[in-house]
Amino acid sequence: MMKAARFSRFGGPEVLEMVDLPDPHPGPGHVRIAVRAAGVNPSDWKKRKGLMDQELPQTLGYEAAGVVDELGKGVADVAVGDRVFGFSADGAAQAELAVLLSYAPIPSSLGFPGAAALPVAVETATRALDQLGVESGTTLLVNGASGGVGSAAVQLAVARGARVIGTASPANAEYLRSLGAAPVPYGDGLAGRARALAPGGVDRALDVAGSGVLPELIDLAGGPDHVLTIADFAGAQQYGVRFSRGDAGRAIDALSEIGELTESGRFSLPVAQTFPLHQVAEAHRLSELGHARGKLVLLVD
Repeated sequence: MMKAARFSRFGGPEVLEMVDLPDPHPGPGHVRIAVRAAGVNPSDWKKRKGLMDQELPQTLGYEAAGVVDELGKGVADVAVGDRVFGFSADGAAQAELAVLLSYAPIPSSLGFPGAAALPVAVETATRALDQLGVESGTTLLVNGASGGVGSAAVQLAVARGARVIGTASPANAEYLRSLGAAPVPYGDGLAGRARALAPGGVDRALDVAGSGVLPELIDLAGGPDHVLTIADFAGAQQYGVRFSRGDAGRAIDALSEIGELTESGRFSLPVAQTFPLHQVAEAHRLSELGHARGKLVLLVD
């Protein structure tokens, strides 16, 4: 049996509990890891509040890093004892053991917490940039550029040769500059401030924050076809903007490619804070406040 985070009713962080569950085993092409670190994402607390799947009980966690301890049939690219990070096969990464559906070796410069912070942010940002067609010479505006997905999108776009303008609070302006973006403060008058940096508007806009600015982004980017949101489903429907859903389709390419960018110093995702697994409720509380710069990560010893 292993310890895992779970909830049996919807509600606040207090509904989370540590329970004993049967050890999972990997199917063909999958691996099992002894989890050392697991990322916390907004989707975790949205699940817990009943805003996503309706079945109960539910386990938690989409991303983890650890040491391979069991191989599924046909796995030949890693061995037992290897350090890997990747996506949980069943949304149950916040546990002592997890089966990974897609995975990659942990870059040698990263520890387990840093690696566990990568999968969701890197896959989401890569998918969004691909769907927007961001390439060398593109001017991209990222709304909500200082969080996990936002800062990943900024760095990946810069690595592609794009010019990036990022919205954030004034407190995060220097951080955005360090990532290679030109910072613009949030709030009323956003479009005007962005036009001061890009008088002709921008080529593409990515909304990570879901802060109700799609009309301004459409105006800046010259139409809804040039805008994509990962955070504002209702706004996407209202304004004819593409909403990008999470799926692990292209995840593994993004995971295996991020190692080289990380090792060459062109990509990093800060870990804002770590918590032991049994303090999962506290991590949720902080995640829901939405102020953490970088990722919140649970540690399993």
